[in-house]
Amino acid sequence: MAGTNNFSVPGYAPQRGGAWSRLTARDSWVRRLDWPLLFSSIALSFIGALLVWSATRNRTELNHGDPYYFLLRHVLNSGIGFALMIGTIWLGHRTLRGAVPVLYGISVVLVLLVLTPLGATINGAHAWIVIGGGFSLQPSEFVKITIILGMAMLLAAKVDAGDQLHPDHRTVAKSLGIAVVPMAIVMLMPDLGSVMVMVVIVLGVLLASGASNRWIFGLIGAGAVGAALVAALGVLDEYQINRFAAFANPELDPAGVGYNTNQARIAIGSGGLYGAGLFNGHQTTGQFVPEQQTDFIFTVAGEELGFIGAGTILALLGVVLWRACRIARETTELYGTIVAAGIIAWFAFQSFENIGMTLGIMPVAGLPLPFVSYGGSSMFAVWVAIGLLQSIRVQRPITA
Repeated sequence: MAGTNNFSVPGYAPQRGGAWSRLTARDSWVRRLDWPLLFSSIALSFIGALLVWSATRNRTELNHGDPYYFLLRHVLNSGIGFALMIGTIWLGHRTLRGAVPVLYGISVVLVLLVLTPLGATINGAHAWIVIGGGFSLQPSEFVKITIILGMAMLLAAKVDAGDQLHPDHRTVAKSLGIAVVPMAIVMLMPDLGSVMVMVVIVLGVLLASGASNRWIFGLIGAGAVGAALVAALGVLDEYQINRFAAFANPELDPAGVGYNTNQARIAIGSGGLYGAGLFNGHQTTGQFVPEQQTDFIFTVAGEELGFIGAGTILALLGVVLWRACRIARETTELYGTIVAAGIIAWFAFQSFENIGMTLGIMPVAGLPLPFVSYGGSSMFAVWVAIGLLQSIRVQRPITA
């Protein structure tokens, strides 16, 4: 697949006329998209818009008296994210492979800016840069992407060139260095939830790369030691320590640190099989669950849409992961496999953590539910990830 044109793959045939090259009906890049993946992602964003609207339409202290404030911004974020997906497909994951050093440098600079006076604390987490006009940026969301691309670039270089069957130890060490630098900066914020996701991404990338299992077990051991040191050295803020304490003991301070999780379980449990109906949840309309449009968005689904609605969200997330796994399996290049595997690890863990903390089976870590929770940075990042997956599928060779 020579050349820099990301759509110059076997089967693409430009026709005369038109600035945008027309493609044969059989091998059109549009037809080669993974439509179940795309439709599931759109459906999740649509459901998320309804849930965000329900959670915020009566929150006058947040919506500035406009019940559509968060709904419109969520739709706007989803639209921008969709455009970013199209742009990512158009550029292609191979073109981005060459731009990884620049993208990585930008992401590191952005997370460093959070530690300067430009950084802002929102909902207890000092992880944001306020741009102005009510908009803010969370650089750690984009670091997840650059870690995946950076590690994939190094780990797959010699393997895709045919020089090695598996990445050697030196290459693995260099790839870990790419991940460690931004992770250390994010830990200083501290943004423990994002670091947890990044650790899982690193493990997923190494597993997909074919690196020696000694690295996997070594990292797991190092992670356990690191967690102990973080706790011993007092790196975490008090509110983060309290979250873990409330997870370990759900009855601890139910009106304080345990309030969020207790109210979340009440909301989900009250939904039953069919739910109270959209906009009719007593916990939601009564504003008993904090941060319900972001971290605890799943409680709105549980209360108002019931088991069936919440199960639908889980099913759609399952389709996204299933199609991503299929893309990872079908690509013929290690680079594409690693990128897809990193995205799978990211989506799977973050979804499990977000839903798990509302059910009380995971500690509260301040992570959004992909596609569903309100938030610009997270929405942009997950749609770029979908664009990478679609690019890998579009550019795979056509089998006869």
